Parts: sequence; C-alpha cells; structure tokens
Amino acid sequence: MADRPTFLESGEQARLIPVAADSSRETRAVSILLAAMMSVPPFALTMLQQLGQRVGTRSSLLGFTEVVFTRNGDQAKTRPDGLLVFDGGRGRQWNCLVEAKIGRAEIEPEQITKYANLARTNGITALLTISNQFVATPTHSPVRLPKSVLKGVELFHWSWMSIVTNAMLLLNEHKFERPEQRFILNEMVRYFSHPTVTVSSFDRMNPEWKELNAKVQSGARLSRSSPEVERSVAAWHQESRDLCLLMSRRLNRTVRQRLSKSHVNDQVTRLKDDSDSLIARHALSCAFDVPDAASPLQVVADLQRRCVSVSMVLSAPRDKQRASSRINWVLRQLAKTDPAGIHVRASWPGRAPDTQATLADLREDASLLEGENKSLAPTQFEVLLIRDLAGKFSGSRTFVELLEEAVPHFYEQVGERVRGYVAPPPKLRRAEPEVETQIEPEAPIAALPEPADP
Repeated sequence: MADRPTFLESGEQARLIPVAADSSRETRAVSILLAAMMSVPPFALTMLQQLGQRVGTRSSLLGFTEVVFTRNGDQAKTRPDGLLVFDGGRGRQWNCLVEAKIGRAEIEPEQITKYANLARTNGITALLTISNQFVATPTHSPVRLPKSVLKGVELFHWSWMSIVTNAMLLLNEHKFERPEQRFILNEMVRYFSHPTVTVSSFDRMNPEWKELNAKVQSGARLSRSSPEVERSVAAWHQESRDLCLLMSRRLNRTVRQRLSKSHVNDQVTRLKDDSDSLIARHALSCAFDVPDAASPLQVVADLQRRCVSVSMVLSAPRDKQRASSRINWVLRQLAKTDPAGIHVRASWPGRAPDTQATLADLREDASLLEGENKSLAPTQFEVLLIRDLAGKFSGSRTFVELLEEAVPHFYEQVGERVRGYVAPPPKLRRAEPEVETQIEPEAPIAALPEPADP
C-alpha cells in the first residue's frame, strides 16, 4: 500500500475495482474516482486545478477510502468517504477530506460541520463534497454554513455530472501519452454513466416552483425571504450549471457560465441579487460563453409571460450605411435556419424604438424590421428563439425538459450559423499617388545698402 499519512489510523488505498459492500455505494464511487485521478495525470490536473492546486511534473497524488483518523476528538463516529493527499513538490502538501452522496441524497449541513471540525483537528485544510447537486463553480457549495464553521477549512463541491463532463471533454480533446490512461478514464465515464449508479442531471425545479408561478400570474407581491423565491432561484442556479455542462458535452468544448466577479466570490450575494431581479422583473436569466461563438448565449425564463427565450446579440456591420443592407446582412446568415419561433430584433441609434419581426415574415419582407426614420441604420441585432410554454411552464419537470431542449436547438439553428461583424481590411491602391512638387521661382537678391560714411 502507498504510504499512509501519519494522521490516519486506518484507510484503504483507492482502487479502480473496489471491494465494498453493496450498501456502500458512496465508498465505491469515491474509490473509482480517486483511483482514476491517481492513474490518469491529465485528469488529475484538470480536477485539481479547479480546487486551486498547481500540478507539476514532480507532483504526486494519493487517494484513500474508509479513512479513520488517529485524532477524532469528539467526532469518534465520523468517517468521511475519502481523503486526497496531494504532494505538489518542494515540500508543498495539501490534504482534502471527501464526502459523497449518490442518487437523490443531498449534502447535509450538520454532517459538513462535523467534517470541518475533524479536518481542523487533524490539520487538514480542505473539504470536498460530491453529489448530484449543482453549483456554479467548485468554490460554491449546495449548503449554507456560517463562516465560523469553516474557519481554516476551504469547502469545495463537485457534481458527479461535472466530473463526467470534464472526463468526456478530456477524452475528446486530449492525446494521452499512454493508451491505458485513455482506457481507464473511458471506463470511469462508462461506470458513472450507467443508470444503476444514479449519477443524474438536474431534472426538476423545487417543489415551490408551481406556487411561485401562481403568485406571479395573480399579481401577488413577492418577498426575497419567502421560500418560493429563495428556493426557486437556488434551483435555477443548479439548472444553469446543468445547462452549461449539457452544452459542453454536446459541443465537445468547454462552455462557461458568465458570472460577475462578485457572484463568483460570494454565492450568497448572487442568490440575493438574482432574487431581487426575479422580484423586479418576474424573470430568471443566465448567460454562457461558447468557444468561438459570435456572442454569449443569453437564456431568460419569463414567469409573467410563461415563456423561455434564448438569444444572441450581433453588432451591425459598420461598413454598410443603409438599413436594408445591414438587415440583409443578418438575414443571409439565417438563410438555412428553421424559422419556427425565431425572431429578429433591431436596435437603433438615439431614442428610436427597437423593431422586431419573426424570421418567417422577414423572409417575405425584410423592410418589416426598418424603423420610421429611414435615414437611420440599426446598430445591433438580437436573434431570439421564443418558446411559449403556457401551462407547462409551471411544471417542475416539464419546465426543465423543455428548457434543455430549447437551448441546444437554438444553438444548432442560430449559434452555429451566425458570425460577428469583422471590418474588412484596408485595400492597397493600384499605384502610389504622385506627389506634385511645385518649384517656387527664385526671388531676386535685394541690393545691399551702401555703407554709411564714417
């Protein structure tokens, strides 16, 4: 067995084929994950970087399961699912407890409090939770704990689906030095993708989702502190992350969610801000950066209108002066797009109002997008897919299903086809212009005055 840390009384090295009881599903899953990280350095690099660790050529990683600590303090019966021991080289060592949940089991605040105390007692500075719950970044957590509980211990979280997605992207993008590394990682993905392991995507909104929709439709006043607002926003955050992972898997490229710095640093601030936005606008929104796409992907769930919209914004070409030329520029890019549900909105300079028309109508008459002032030209276009979900909007399952169908559909029909405006490069003149030189006639030299008599 690999060298076991001195603060461990007992613990099994993580193995790809663990020997564990049928009831120990979490232990089996953690063992396979940690063993894959130990065996496939590129995978370990990808995952550990998310936890703020720098991985170099001299780095090493060990994983243990069923760990029992020599110093348990008042946590004698507390036994986390795993332990990561990372040696970054030059005496830099980082240890991290691992606690996992499988299926619909969720991370519990009381349990995390005990593990944080156990970590501090043994000089461990990090705690990683893994479950089917989704968070925007690994530094966020699905549970809210007082800062005093986590003093001296960093709390991280991975969803099982984020682990699978990162592995799939690596399998598609990376060239492994040794074939067995690809085989091991592929087998790990195959294991976690099997239905019996119950690794799942986010598939339903919170139970209060229907009540929230009913209040919005009736015009009732919403409160930030009400359960239906706070829990619906938290569920939307999970769904946003799941959408990000879904698009990453569909595109075989890493899609990132757009978050402000304050929201990345503090998930409580994000929850409050998005709750305020929901109360003011009766809508939930998120945005994604797709590699090499013309613009970010904007997603809005409008509770008032009971519709979902997905859109991209394109700056109008500045080298075209007429409104019709700019409108035709965007319509040509959508020539092969399925027009069902697709709208185009044009923004105009000054106080001129936006104009909007369906793609189907614009194909018949592009002038429908022109404004009243014919001397103006649009400054930007927004291409939207609008899906009216009607009564299905308030269904906790149907809402997620239809949203996760709409976003990839929009990207396939619009995102893959449109390109942002790029100014054409300047052209050389056929010949250098001749510089006219005019020679001034020499002025006559004035006669010098006669010297005065002394």
